Amino acid sequence: MKIAFPIMGNSYIAFKQLIKEMGHEPVVEPMISAKTMSLGVAYSPEFACIPFKILLGSYLEAIEKGAEVIITSGGHGPCRAGYYGILHQKIIQDLGYDTKVVVFDSFTRNIGDYIRKLNWLLTQGKTSWWKFYKGLQKVWLKIKVLDELEILSHNIRPYEINKGETTKVYKKCLELVDETKNKSQILEAKDACIKMLKNISQDRSRKPLKIGVVGEIYVLIEPFANLDIQATLGEMGVYTERSMYLAHWLRENSNKSHHEKDVIEAAQPYLREKIGGHGINSIGETIMYAKRGFDGIIQMAPFSCIPEIVAKGILPRISQDNGIPVMTVFLDEQTGKAGLETRLEAFADLLKQRRDGRLLKAY
Repeated sequence: MKIAFPIMGNSYIAFKQLIKEMGHEPVVEPMISAKTMSLGVAYSPEFACIPFKILLGSYLEAIEKGAEVIITSGGHGPCRAGYYGILHQKIIQDLGYDTKVVVFDSFTRNIGDYIRKLNWLLTQGKTSWWKFYKGLQKVWLKIKVLDELEILSHNIRPYEINKGETTKVYKKCLELVDETKNKSQILEAKDACIKMLKNISQDRSRKPLKIGVVGEIYVLIEPFANLDIQATLGEMGVYTERSMYLAHWLRENSNKSHHEKDVIEAAQPYLREKIGGHGINSIGETIMYAKRGFDGIIQMAPFSCIPEIVAKGILPRISQDNGIPVMTVFLDEQTGKAGLETRLEAFADLLKQRRDGRLLKAY
């Protein structure tokens, strides 16, 4: 079968291989663009959040390329992500398409349903469970390598001498990893990419501002949704650290994330209940970044996202108690890159003045 999946950051490279390991043909729709957004906005409810609209648009582009099945993740709790798959299926059917949307909820939440759906896909692809298990090991390795390379690119960008060089090298790295088919090739590509990134001309005498980026997972990971905020800040000379990556999210959903427990514990004085999505993460991560000496926090949230709206209401108190400035950016299809860049420049300038003022007081 021809199978598509959500586009979210660089994860498509690993998911392509996952579909192949199942014995199917992956359909990788064009990278998310203005056309994707337009399609999603045209057929989505008006007040649906930006991840819903982008995903719907990407699914419709995949269907245009022949996708027969779309595999996606589920969700539960106050966040509306748990309804995405159902509503996307309904909209796709109403548009006259037969494409089937298969939703995988958390493995620990409904093991039976998870296994039944996976078994159906493997049976259709004439792939054994053992073969799939071996293939899954390669996919997991690729996910971890992709995350590691992206983190390294964000670490290097504030120090690059030639503006934009890190981004160019990183794109080449993605191509190299995409071409790999087995563990040894993945590890070879990783080593080559680390060397390429570290060979970028850098000025390590710089002392960049340190900003933590928290918020809802999709707008954190997908550059089109967040207007490539980390690369933008990096090229301004700002070091950024993001609270969420794909491997992190997968560990969280398999209940194997020690970091997740630390985040929830940090949030306890301000929020004792999970409020859906990654609202509690935005609280806990902000406190943890403050304790690590970061200069500021940016909260990224889809417009109308309930968990992040709740978190935004608590963040001013955390900002005051922990002495760390917080800026919230709500994103929808109307958000413009130029306007965001102006806000980022102003925020960075204020943080620099604040940091320099503290340094002067210390002397």
